[in-house]
Parts: sequence; structure tokens; C-alpha cells
Amino acid sequence: MDRRTLVEQIRKKQSYLCIGLDTDSTKIPKHLLDAPDPVFEFNRQIIDNTKDLCVAYKINTAFYESRGVKGWDSLERTVDHIPDNILRIADAKRGDIGNTSAQYAKTFFETYHFDAVTVAPYMGADSVKPFLDYKDKWTILLGLTSNTGASDFELQQMGDERLFEKVLRTAAGWGSADNLMFVVGATQADEFTAIRKLVPDHFLLVPGVGAQGGSLKDISEKAMNRDIGLLVNASRTIIYASDTVYFAEEARAIAQQYQFEMKEYLK
Repeated sequence: MDRRTLVEQIRKKQSYLCIGLDTDSTKIPKHLLDAPDPVFEFNRQIIDNTKDLCVAYKINTAFYESRGVKGWDSLERTVDHIPDNILRIADAKRGDIGNTSAQYAKTFFETYHFDAVTVAPYMGADSVKPFLDYKDKWTILLGLTSNTGASDFELQQMGDERLFEKVLRTAAGWGSADNLMFVVGATQADEFTAIRKLVPDHFLLVPGVGAQGGSLKDISEKAMNRDIGLLVNASRTIIYASDTVYFAEEARAIAQQYQFEMKEYLK
């Protein structure tokens, strides 16, 4: 999916919502456990009930990899069920020496048909560029995360700037605003103004709204650019809104609340 299509979808749906399908097989409603593939059945119903309200789905691969072959099967079926006009993000946080990263890129962009993949920048440019070689695909680089451990490295001062600022400034030159996004956690709202000075045109994938306490209002006011430039992710708050037979309808209701609020910020 290219940038123009993504922006068109945001404006059409009046939403920059990304829904995280971080599906834990121990947390899905009990009545689904008799299905041939309970995880896929859960995801299918979530997608079918929310696809008009969001512009992206983010699949954290850890929840699928941990289940072995069955998990990968659930992942593939889930990706294939997501409509083509919705961005499909593999939250895999890969990144290794060049030839290994090339195989990771092939895995997610060719074998599983994702539109985007999250990548760790620690090993530098040669570990990231294989992902950037794909046309109309997105590399989403970890910038400033929402976890408490961000203070261990990301927020550490390095001369005149902090490590995450050096990552953003340096990595912005590896790709462009058309194929490179950055992860910035919603709980780091105070940093968004400074971040926008470093990467004014890039999209930001923002996890941490909802269960982690990030403010959609703060993010929208401080980080939106002329093309909106935001994908705000909510996972547990939406997909685990209910554990009853009406779980998908309840998930839709929460997604609608996010979309309604986003619509106000897009005016």
C-alpha cells in the first residue's frame, strides 16, 4: 500500500485507528474453543465487525509464533482475511545482518503478504535497508517506545541529543516518508513536538493508547501533520472488550468510540 492510498483511506473513513490483533489463545471467549482454528475465528469476527472503522491491523507475531505451526497457520489465514484497502502490519521487530534481514523481509512481504513490518534499528543501516527495497511496502522503525525500559537506552543522553533522537534523525535518511514510519509510544506524549521537528513528514505508529494509558487527544494535537501522519494502535481495549458470544459487537462499539473521537480531531 502506497502513501497516497493510506492517506485516502484515513480521510474516507475519518479514522487513523490501527487495531492490534495480539490474540492470546488463553483469552479468547470459551465458546470459540471448539472451532477448527479458534484464534483465526476470533480474529475473523473482530475484522468483520471493525474493518469499516480502522485503516490498519497490527499483528504481533509473538502471539502466533509461540504456537508453532498452528500459530503460523492462524497468522496466514488472518492476514489473508484482511481487506486489501487496510494496511496489514507485522509487528515482528526484526533486524539482523543484511542477508538475514533480506530473508525476514521476504518472509513478511512475500510469503505472508504484509504491507508493513516493525524493525529494530540497533544494528544500523545495513540491517534495515533490505526491508526498504520493497516497492509500496513500509518499514516501521522502533523510535521511542512506551515501555518503562525506554529509559535504559532510548532516553539516554548522547552529547547534544538523546539516543532515540539520533535514531530518528539518522534513520530518516535511509528511506523516505513514503516507505518509512517510526514507532513512538503514546505514553511519551511530551516528546511528540520535538519528534515532529526531526521527522515532520513521516507517519508515526503510536501504540499505548487504551490499556497502557496514552491520551489520544494529546497525540492528535501534538503529532498530526498535513497528511495526518498517525496510526494510533489499540489492542486489548478493543479485542478483549468482552468474553461473551457478543465479543465482536462489543469490540466494534469500542472501535467506534475511537473513530468518533478521531473524526473530531480531523476537522
